[in-house]
Amino acid sequence: MIEQLLHQPWPWYVTGPLVGLVAVGLLVIGNRDFGVSSNLRHLCAAFAPGRVAYFQYDWRRSGLWNLVFIGGVVAGGFVGGVLLANPRPVAITPAAQASLAMLGIRDFSGLVPRELFNWHVLLTLRGFLMIVGGGFLIGFGTAYGGGCTSGHGITGLADLQLPSLIAVISFFAAGAAASVFLLPLLVPR
Repeated sequence: MIEQLLHQPWPWYVTGPLVGLVAVGLLVIGNRDFGVSSNLRHLCAAFAPGRVAYFQYDWRRSGLWNLVFIGGVVAGGFVGGVLLANPRPVAITPAAQASLAMLGIRDFSGLVPRELFNWHVLLTLRGFLMIVGGGFLIGFGTAYGGGCTSGHGITGLADLQLPSLIAVISFFAAGAAASVFLLPLLVPR
């Protein structure tokens, strides 16, 4: 029974409240910062504080729990993606499959489209620009926006912060625009 439960996606009405409880729990213990992007700062403060004032703080007190969290994300990703991998294709709508097929993406057997995410694509100029350019934009965006999607979307909204609401609306708008305008330029044909 438990093994069967672990080998299938959990419904939104289970995972949504669990994520909500994490946000509430963090607010109860007095921690308003949650997210993935702050871990780079904590790692730099732990391993190479040097002469940069931004990295000179007590990372153990303010960031150790977050580093443990990101370690759990990596471990959970491995367990969920490798050890408990779901052999069925990702469930997407027929309309989404048709739209992606028009862009040349037809293999829906894995977690992500193989036409976009494989070593062959990464070693092309387009793939390299996608990874490096995307990484730079994500890093710049999280620094400029004061946090990442998980931080703004989970604890920022739970704390009723207006900047987080604006950020989450911007994330969705930018994602929709990128899927319409940018994805057709990035898909190899």
